[in-house]
Order: sequence, then C-alpha cells, then structure tokens
Amino acid sequence: MPRILRVNHIGIATDATGSVQDFFTSDLGLPDGGSEWVPRDQVRVRFLPVGETRLELLQPVGDEGPVQKFLETRGPGVHHLCLEVDDLAGMLDHLKQRGVRLIDEQPRQGAHGSLVAFLHPKSTSGVLIELVQAHSPETRELTQHNT
Repeated sequence: MPRILRVNHIGIATDATGSVQDFFTSDLGLPDGGSEWVPRDQVRVRFLPVGETRLELLQPVGDEGPVQKFLETRGPGVHHLCLEVDDLAGMLDHLKQRGVRLIDEQPRQGAHGSLVAFLHPKSTSGVLIELVQAHSPETRELTQHNT
C-alpha cells in the first residue's frame, strides 16, 4: 500500500508575492528558498522552508491558470495542502478504487522535477489536496513521459 510520508508544503495563493513574501521573510524570519515558473499551471511559485515543510507562495502569471481562477472566486489565502507520498501512481490507483474523485488521473510534472497530482475538493471535505512524489532516479523516466 502506498504511504503518505509527510506534509510537503502548504500552498498560499496571492496576487502580490512581494508584500506576502516580505511578511514571511522579514517579519517572521523565514528563509527564501527560491522561485520557479510552472508553465502548465501559469504560476510562479516561491518556496519558504519551515523545518521539513515549506510554504509555497503561488502567484499567477496571466489570466487563465487555476490559481488566477482561485483568486478571482475566493481571493488570497490557503490554496492547497500538499502531502508527499512514496508511490504517487500507486496512491492514485488506490484512491480511484476507493471512489475518490481525482483532478489528475495520472502523475504530471510539478516544481523541482517532482511528480504531482491533485484530488478534487468534493472528495476531501472541501480541501484541495496535492499529492507529490519527490524527484528521484526512479521517477525520472515517468517525469520525462508526462511533460
């Protein structure tokens, strides 16, 4: 059975990462873990480590991506909870068999070369859940096929 290993990150949607980033880095003293552009989702992500977990600031780039739509309907705030798993494809199969509604039927490439998939909030008590399998030699081939 696939396992959840830890909370990987908490995604926070924002339309102005500068002031939000300043709050977390200057006011709270969190280190800046760098940023990355995720073209498929039309979003720039900035990671702020908090122990073994991270905060992920999500700033949409353009007018079409899922984070932009989230901001338009709900405004800035917590967007999703990300759980790290040891076998993403296996976890998706397991959840599908149990009737959980999936946004992503197959793993796809996420930030940092990881594999990700989202679960629909209608199956998770209203919480958008991202599952992630960290990049490793075992996931390299699957990552290349899902780009």
